[in-house]
This record gives sequence, structure tokens and C-alpha cells, in this order.
Amino acid sequence: MAATAEEQAVQTLEIVRDERIDAPVEIVFEAVLEHLGPHMATGPGSALPMKLEPWPGGRWYRDLGDDAGHLWGHVQVIKPPHLLEICGPLCMSYPAMNHVQYRLKANGSTTILSFAHRAIGAIIAEHRDGMPQGWAHDLAQIRAAAERKARGG
Repeated sequence: MAATAEEQAVQTLEIVRDERIDAPVEIVFEAVLEHLGPHMATGPGSALPMKLEPWPGGRWYRDLGDDAGHLWGHVQVIKPPHLLEICGPLCMSYPAMNHVQYRLKANGSTTILSFAHRAIGAIIAEHRDGMPQGWAHDLAQIRAAAERKARGG
């Protein structure tokens, strides 16, 4: 089936959020890495374990075994525990480029996590409409994991 003109048109996407997390910056950064790796999920009860190689040029991907999988991106910048940037297609299996940034700033005993996802390409409506809720879910999971670790749990 041929794509419609609307589906072929170049679209942009921007999601920007700041989250206050009651945990030290080192714990929050660790929670980000864990969430983007083995603890990734698309929603409650829907695990999507990923692998993240935490170094410049490292891959962020889903390993399905038997040399199968999905490349979501590469680590563009990593400066533990303050910055992680990933660029790549993410879940978009069509012409699109994404840049995701996690910037962490210590604020006393808490951390301000500034998140940004920007994309350009033939972005389908399902992704454009669903990603804000998906990232909100992810950030809530990161906050919960970091705050649980900070409390010793």
C-alpha cells in the first residue's frame, strides 16, 4: 500500500519536560541507565528490555537473539552523572532522526532531570500522538526507581 502525501510529509516532534526527583544525581543517573536498558517497558506489564552501551558511540538496541533486533540509537554524549544524549531512529522504522537528552542537575538532596526529545522525518500520527504519554510513563518509572534506591529500597 502506498503512503499518503501526509504520511510522506516531513514532520517535527518536540517533547520537553523537567522532573524533580527526590534522590541524589548519581542515583538518578543510574536509574536512567537501568531504565533505558534492562528495565525498559512500554507501559505497565509490557517489558521491552533493551541494551545500552554507556560510552560515546555505544549502541542502544533491542536484542531479540539469533542476531536479530532493532537499533534505536547511539550514545552521542555521555558525561556521568550529568548528561546522556542519544541520537538515532528510536522506534521509528521509517525515514526519521531523533535526539533524546537527559540532563541532570543536583539541587540540594534532589535532582532536576531535564528531558528533551526532538525528531524530524516522516513521523506517523501514532508516534506523534503517543510519545508524550510514553515518555511521561518512562520519566515516572525513572523517578520511582531513583527515589526507591535513595530510600534504601
